[in-house]
Amino acid sequence: MPCTTILVGKKASYDGSTIISRNDDSPSGSFHVKKMVVVDPAHQPRKYTSKIGHLTIELPDDPLSYTATPNVDPSEGIWAASGINSANVCMSATETITTNGRVLGADPMVEYVPAKGGKKAVPGGIGEEDLVVITLPYIRSAREGVKRLGALLEKYGTYESNGIAFSDKDEIWWLESIGGHHWIARRVADDEVVIMPNQFGLDRFDFEDAFGAQRDNMCSADLKEFIEQNHLDLNVDGQFNPRLAFGSHSDSDHVYNTPRAWYMLSYLNRKLFEEGHYQPEDDDIPWSFKPDRKLTIDDVKYIQSSHYQGTEYDPYGRFNDSAAKGKYRPIGISRTGFCHISQIRGYAPEETAAIEWLLFSSNVFNTPIPVFTRTDVIPDYLSKTKLTPSTDSFYWTNRIIAALSDPHFTTAMIHVERYQDKCMAESYRHINEYDAKVASAAPAERAALVVEANQAITDFVQEQTTDLLSKVLYNASMLMKNGYAKSDN
Repeated sequence: MPCTTILVGKKASYDGSTIISRNDDSPSGSFHVKKMVVVDPAHQPRKYTSKIGHLTIELPDDPLSYTATPNVDPSEGIWAASGINSANVCMSATETITTNGRVLGADPMVEYVPAKGGKKAVPGGIGEEDLVVITLPYIRSAREGVKRLGALLEKYGTYESNGIAFSDKDEIWWLESIGGHHWIARRVADDEVVIMPNQFGLDRFDFEDAFGAQRDNMCSADLKEFIEQNHLDLNVDGQFNPRLAFGSHSDSDHVYNTPRAWYMLSYLNRKLFEEGHYQPEDDDIPWSFKPDRKLTIDDVKYIQSSHYQGTEYDPYGRFNDSAAKGKYRPIGISRTGFCHISQIRGYAPEETAAIEWLLFSSNVFNTPIPVFTRTDVIPDYLSKTKLTPSTDSFYWTNRIIAALSDPHFTTAMIHVERYQDKCMAESYRHINEYDAKVASAAPAERAALVVEANQAITDFVQEQTTDLLSKVLYNASMLMKNGYAKSDN
């Protein structure tokens, strides 16, 4: 899946929370319908078989409950995408990343081989379809997530290159797969942010730490030997750069991927951006850095909605006659199925500490709903989505709004922006209210309060979303090309 990831360390965020976010974008020419659910331990499989890899895995008997955002159509697998478990640990899977032929020649992908000519089928490895389901229910920290998934990759292999984020209230970790069986991971510094645009991202690594204390670095057990044996260390300055060793730098990267990192850097640290003289097609844009201010949920939402505002590349630029208009792939693309902004707040009551801000469809035109994830009930507006369009679904209503607003951007956006501002203000007020209610409630009453909270904010956003739909529908109807009035003559 082509996606964009942003990770915000707890000292880089406005309230000391860890924040991880990812757009989940469908491949070109398709739109995957998504929903939000919570998986009860009783419904978690003990034997899991993947659709793509045809691989069967025995799973532990002690899963935690967790939220997930699967495809509504299960024919190609679950694709759970992101979630937060009942231990308030978050996982986002995955950011599809790139690699190179040197890596794949040394450690090929583990692909499914169908039965043929009397030979039995050979299962493939694990992939994006599987990762949340086989990892998130069994971890109680971000660090445990890296270790469990790393062990699974080494044992079963993978048929694709992926980047995966884990977070808890204290740490964020980023893991990237390397070829079929290898992997590498770094802890995000507390005062830094990470930007990931569908390329291999890590640009530094400490092997001494990885094979020692593992404070900030972890990797597959034989990674150092793998690099040496296959001549993958391309550095000339003595410092290992994983991006150079394992990643790609193709012409398509320079149109599809690096411009997104360039725009994110320009928004998050203007001084570093200007001092580095970075350009949209540069291969050395940093993976992580200190932002020039503490970041909010609004900042992350703005970045995930980016269409290169303020640049010559903006496809919506009203007064933009540049030949470069629409040249680069935007972050807030039409094919976004959903986006999550997952926030773990160490200062809040356990029952409301974890919030998954959930968005559906193109982020340019939508708003998030903050869902407290320590619950066993998800509102119908988010969870009962069908494959056919319906205005009683947050996913489909957002899709319709985006399709109506896109061709009439300048006249629709006044309604969209007012809607977004109103919903964000109510979301923050709502969180403050229910933090206080839960903190003062008896333990036995807290679960019901979380259900009440999620339904209340969902009802509010549903009402506002329906109102926005009516406004952009009217706007689009008035601008139809076959419109005519007697006064036009």
